[in-house]
Parts: sequence; structure tokens; C-alpha cells
Amino acid sequence: MNTHKTIRPTTGLIKKSLFDILGDISGISFLDLFAGLGKVGIEALKRNAGSVVFVERDIRGINKIKDELSKIKKMNYQIFMDDVFKAIKRLKQQNKTFDIIFLDPPYYRNLAKKTLKTLASYDILAPQGFIIIQHSKKENLPDNLGDLILFRQKRYSETLLSFYLKK
Repeated sequence: MNTHKTIRPTTGLIKKSLFDILGDISGISFLDLFAGLGKVGIEALKRNAGSVVFVERDIRGINKIKDELSKIKKMNYQIFMDDVFKAIKRLKQQNKTFDIIFLDPPYYRNLAKKTLKTLASYDILAPQGFIIIQHSKKENLPDNLGDLILFRQKRYSETLLSFYLKK
């Protein structure tokens, strides 16, 4: 597949494992930050998520997401072509909350920790929801940040999935 250099799609193994961990997500609200090609959010739609919001700033990623969404014929989604941090603030202003917030920021730029801090500040996570961060094993994330607590990590070679919930 010919993808833009900055887009690093979530591998099939990680995506499968993630959704095996999540189990039944029917009806939940799902936020896909740094959506890239949208593979995780699209999988959430295929598994009957109640709604999915994609946030991606690269037009090539947006176009790929739109192409894939047209194939699955689901209508319960929104796409924001925006910077993740601006989008989080806008979602808070709109009083939106999400059961699952997934983020897969570019590696080695400290964006995972910065985004987690922003999410802790703007509180768009539903009370029983959780945040899942896909990041490099070399990027250390805090055990807790504000009301967020790291409760699970799963390693796949050089990649970690870190799961946070509210206290």
C-alpha cells in the first residue's frame, strides 16, 4: 500500500488484539484521534459502535477514511480535519463525551503524553469510559495524570497499548 510517510497504520495484529480486549462495543461512542487511515475507527463502526468521530489533519488520510467509509455504508460518524488539540477543545465546547478514546500519535514526538494531558484537562471521557494510547515502548507514560489512571498495558514488539480510566 502506498501511504504517506507520516502515516503509520495500526497493524492488523494490534487492531485485532485491541478489539479482542474491548469485546462488544455495540452502541458506544468512539473517538479516533490521529486517525491516519482510520483503520481503528472504521473497525469500531464495523463492530456496531454507536458513533465514531475521526480526527485527522492530513487531507490524504481524510480522503482515505472517506473512501473506506463509503464502502461500509455506515452513517453514524463525523470527520474533523483538524489538529487534535484544537479538536479536543472544540469537542469539549460542544459538551461531547466518548466511551472510548483511541489515539495513535506519530511516534517519538512526545505527542502521546501531551495528548493525555490535554484529555485530562478537557475531560471528554465518559464516566465509565477509557482512553487507549498506541505508542512506542520507548515513550514512558505516567501511571496517573489528573483523574486518569493507567490500568493495563499490552506490548506488541516495539509498540504498547496503554489503557487509562477515570478514578
